[in-house]
Amino acid sequence: MIQASVRNDPEFDTPGATRGLLDVVRHRYLLSLLLKKGIRTRYYGSTLGWIWSYVRPAAQFLMYYLVIGVIMGANRGIDYFPIYLFSGIVAVNLFSEALRNTTSAITDNGSLIKKIYLPRELFPVAALGVALVHFLPQAVLLLLVALLNGWTIGWLALAGFAGGVLLILGFALGLGLFFGAINVAYRDAKNVVDLILMFATWASPVLYSWQMVHDRAPSWLYHLYMANPMTTAVELFHDAFWLPLAPDTPRPPDLLMNVGIGAGLVLVTLLIGQLVFRRREVTFAQYL
Repeated sequence: MIQASVRNDPEFDTPGATRGLLDVVRHRYLLSLLLKKGIRTRYYGSTLGWIWSYVRPAAQFLMYYLVIGVIMGANRGIDYFPIYLFSGIVAVNLFSEALRNTTSAITDNGSLIKKIYLPRELFPVAALGVALVHFLPQAVLLLLVALLNGWTIGWLALAGFAGGVLLILGFALGLGLFFGAINVAYRDAKNVVDLILMFATWASPVLYSWQMVHDRAPSWLYHLYMANPMTTAVELFHDAFWLPLAPDTPRPPDLLMNVGIGAGLVLVTLLIGQLVFRRREVTFAQYL
């Protein structure tokens, strides 16, 4: 009788039972500890430390600007091309770091996972938070450059920025749960992620405009391209930081509809990633 009443008491949980991402909300303190650990160890032993968060995107921007903008002449077709370029680079960098972090979150914390039970979703979510924290210096740098060029704060710009960040984080988390779960047993999954990230910059309008795809690609390919969550996220970043400086520039038709489609794809990705993660998490300790 006592055992049955304990089993039915909502205040008691079955050891090892999980409710997926909902457990992350219930274990906010543990999440904060993992987040602090990830931030502190990111540049542990590095002389420059957080300065690398500014140096890397600045060097990446300079390389693309000189090659794509100056040598190949892309800057002649896009007003305020440096702002346009840097907005896209910052968006793709957030996606790249978030997906890499979440994919390797389980294997990186293998010793902890083998010793005690924690909701496994805490690790990729904490890794996502680390990526967001290290994205902030790049966002501040982008903001300062935009302000120096006459950018002014507006509600639509802030909404576009927030929407783009949410799309990127949700998409990266869904893919990270999927590939992170597979990566525990099959380390080739990390190589697949590297291939995805290699194409990420070119598969969204970072180094070129959406009009080039619209004018040269078949209609079905253009619509598929615009449905990509990263394409819509990059365009939202452009709307936030670049469009106020070049208000007469044509924008993609039905952008809001494509944002909605992208958000739907993000939710589907999160659902699939969570299902695969929960199915495979019982074998994590075995393979680690």
